[in-house]
Amino acid sequence: MPDVLPTAIATARQLEFQDWEMGLFLHFGIRTFYEGHRDWDGKPMYSKAFVPSAFDPEDWVLSAKNAGMKYLVLTAKHHDGFANWPSKYTDFNCANTPWQTGEGNVVRDFIAACRKHDMKPGLYYSPAEAGENFKADAKAYDDYFINQISEILEPYGPIDILWFAGCGSADHTYDWPRITDHIRKLQPSVNIFSMGTDPSFTWVGNEAGIAPVPNWNTRVADQAALVDGQRPVKWLPAECDCMMRFSNWFYSDQDEHTIKSIEQLMGLYYYSVGRGCNLLINIGPDRRGLLPNRDRARLLEFGEEIRRRFGRPLATLDAFTREENAWTFTSPEPILVDHVVVQEDLTAGEHVRRFGVEAVLTHGGPAGTIQLWEGQNMGHKQICEFPQVQVRQIRVRVTEADGEARLRAVELHKTR
Repeated sequence: MPDVLPTAIATARQLEFQDWEMGLFLHFGIRTFYEGHRDWDGKPMYSKAFVPSAFDPEDWVLSAKNAGMKYLVLTAKHHDGFANWPSKYTDFNCANTPWQTGEGNVVRDFIAACRKHDMKPGLYYSPAEAGENFKADAKAYDDYFINQISEILEPYGPIDILWFAGCGSADHTYDWPRITDHIRKLQPSVNIFSMGTDPSFTWVGNEAGIAPVPNWNTRVADQAALVDGQRPVKWLPAECDCMMRFSNWFYSDQDEHTIKSIEQLMGLYYYSVGRGCNLLINIGPDRRGLLPNRDRARLLEFGEEIRRRFGRPLATLDAFTREENAWTFTSPEPILVDHVVVQEDLTAGEHVRRFGVEAVLTHGGPAGTIQLWEGQNMGHKQICEFPQVQVRQIRVRVTEADGEARLRAVELHKTR
């Protein structure tokens, strides 16, 4: 048996999050209007520069929806400290700009656009802030954090994701129990990313959009109190974040040529969603307040390619028969197959520890059954890709399990 933790149990909200699978990350704010600025570079930026000429968050939301995404995450405040709402706790906010004669509110309009089009809104908030003058007072710093979080979590209704970035926080110890308790009182069902005492999902560990193998959903709860000398386990699915372009999270005039190709994006899809993680792809809205034209077009092409490959399966789970821990599809005629997509039923935890995909060949013999794929965790989803092969039968066999193995879905595909 693989040396893995005994399974934790997911909440219904966590399983819902995993079903969303893909989201659009939106880095938009004062940095959008300052070409070449970088995190923590100390260069001054001024509110008056924030003047998006054609701001339309519906452009963001509909682009994500048409690409097959289910959620979006907007930078409410990045490390520069600029608030994309009229914050009472800093003058560095969108109300102190020429935009919409000081009546503009990016956060409000973004959430309204998500709700209008039945998409899940998420907000990114950087706890750390460049240039703050009260960090030496730990309580005052946490008060500022809580006050601003309250401003974005109270007025706009349910928020689906609160996304924290740890960058710049190394020299401050946050009162996470106090902060997390406050967040849960304001938004009981929000999915919290990575930080605090009660995260709902975690970072995959890189910004390349690639998950490791294996990728288990059960992890040690780092912030939890010790129980009998050990920390309890927690269900923490991973999210893979990456950029549509090579190196800039915010919009730049200089890097349009680095937009990822469809093949690159599909590779990231296989390495993230295809390994049981969510995929969060960033596009920085431009100085109009719209997605850059080429980025948007590539996003839509990406969604179309996913639908082309996986939108019409040759067979699904209801066409399989089960015998012990093997699920077999038998075709009346030989078929060509190059992908099997499998999902474990995770409602009672994660129990599949190793599995394989086998094929019964059309011209068999004593060795007419071959293994096409071998995997470890199955989890939310595994996309099993192999060279196209003609078969009479396809079998998914769970070879090691900790408890009862239950499948939620199986699909066969021919994509080429």
